Amino acid sequence: MASVIREIIIDAAPAEVWEAVNDFANGPLKMAPGVFVDCRMDEPDIRTLVFADGTVARERLIARDEQARRIVWGWVGDEVAHDNTSMQVFAADETRSRLVWIHDTLPDELTGWLATAMDQMVPVFQQSLKSRTGQGAA
Repeated sequence: MASVIREIIIDAAPAEVWEAVNDFANGPLKMAPGVFVDCRMDEPDIRTLVFADGTVARERLIARDEQARRIVWGWVGDEVAHDNTSMQVFAADETRSRLVWIHDTLPDELTGWLATAMDQMVPVFQQSLKSRTGQGAA
């Protein structure tokens, strides 16, 4: 099994970042507007994501730990034998967060595509979460 790991510094407080990351139903639209064009819950623990290019992915919520600010989900589909994705939010300092994003998947051949997609989403996350946090400040 291959892993793709990204650590992201975000100019927003951990509680603000966790609010978006923790929102399984709407978090992708908050974190990556334009990358995702739709996110809907099909069952209590399964969401369907639609990417801007028309790609559709189904994901199952596996675990959520409010105290550790960690959420885990898995990609559901014939393309994958196994998938486990997690995001965890830490304090980087008093005003910034460190988001650790880990994607473990089989078959290994998917990791190149996943790494590219994750790398493209990192700056989107940084900007959207920074902007989102700043909207409420006055």
